[in-house]
Amino acid sequence: MIIGIDTSLGTAVAAIARDGEIAADEQSANPLGHAEVIGDLLARAVAAAPEPTHVAIGMGPGPFTGLRVGIATARAFALGRGIPAVPVPSHDGVALGVLLADALTGTETPRFAVVTDARRREFAYSVYDGIDDDGLPIRVGDATLSPRDELDARLAEAGAARYDATSVSAAMIALAAARALDAGRELAGPEPLYLRSPDVVAAHAPKRVSA
Repeated sequence: MIIGIDTSLGTAVAAIARDGEIAADEQSANPLGHAEVIGDLLARAVAAAPEPTHVAIGMGPGPFTGLRVGIATARAFALGRGIPAVPVPSHDGVALGVLLADALTGTETPRFAVVTDARRREFAYSVYDGIDDDGLPIRVGDATLSPRDELDARLAEAGAARYDATSVSAAMIALAAARALDAGRELAGPEPLYLRSPDVVAAHAPKRVSA
């Protein structure tokens, strides 16, 4: 069993079997309340899968604070259970869901871009072109930031249809991890895909205090 956790948009936690059967799929659409809900969502997923073998972590792209909550929770859970953590780009989970949904209806999926709101009048996007022999989305390049008014032109240049995602399925994150494990592949490194620095930074020097 694999626990999937993603907080790149809302908060999502799921549990799936290695063959893809979903045991639990919990989600909160609140884009800000990650810390308040993730514990309850994880508890419900673990109740359905009390002996997970891996934890799949959605690595973004996404806002600094939201990603940090999910990644820290996933890593702490993996450490406490003594099981491996498997990083997965969050857009890969969205893309896998799109490709599987089209396959079920016999629809041919054109080259497309998963697009998520990166705030500050920017979008994050990743371009995909089909599914490979391991059952994983074929990502064309890494996730990229674009100003909102330039995105459509960039996607047209890349020949990619636009798919706006408002949530990320933790079940698809876990399924991508399961397929990567079966294929002996790594989908992402250990560093979160913030794409830009956090809004709050430490002061460069301590302020002088006068008597």
